[in-house]
Amino acid sequence: MHYYEKIREIREDNHLTQAQVAEMLHIGQRTYSDYESGKTRIPLESIIRLARYYNVDLNYIAGVSAVRRPFPTV
Repeated sequence: MHYYEKIREIREDNHLTQAQVAEMLHIGQRTYSDYESGKTRIPLESIIRLARYYNVDLNYIAGVSAVRRPFPTV
């Protein structure tokens, strides 16, 4: 599964709309929609914000791991 499919899956699991997530990222809903469809690559900073927000490891979002681990703490 590609990262853009994973961010949609996680968003839907959290019962959020694209508009709600876009607002949290300070971007437009259309831009976020393009991230989820794979039309536009999501910036690394935004992926990190999503991982923190959803409390999931970046490896899970990237599809490197199928195990959903919490976001690491410093």
